[in-house]
Amino acid sequence: MTLYTSDTKTKYLIASAVILICSLVYEHFSHGVYSVFMLGAFLVPLLGGAIPCLLNERSSKRIGNRSATILQFASVATLTVGSFMQGVLEIYGTTNRLMVIYPIVGVALAIAAICMSVKKISASS
Repeated sequence: MTLYTSDTKTKYLIASAVILICSLVYEHFSHGVYSVFMLGAFLVPLLGGAIPCLLNERSSKRIGNRSATILQFASVATLTVGSFMQGVLEIYGTTNRLMVIYPIVGVALAIAAICMSVKKISASS
């Protein structure tokens, strides 16, 4: 059983759209101050969630297990929140040294998800 379904892809696409709308509304009321992190936050669930689901649907060999899917979701959520929060801080005009944690944890979770998927592929071959 695979956890990548068209329903999962749809959820990632909806999340991308909602995040894009929220970031556009936030920046509309930010008095002309823009942040690349805020505007780019919608790309994380699109590129990290919807595209892999689409590629998995198209492939003949379905990959992914429950643990890998949960780690992928956690990675996408972490990177999205980190990007959004970095954008908020940039628009506000401040910084926070703890913001470096989001990309480190997000990438570590993504690598763990990829390793688990690769492990499953090599075990099934």
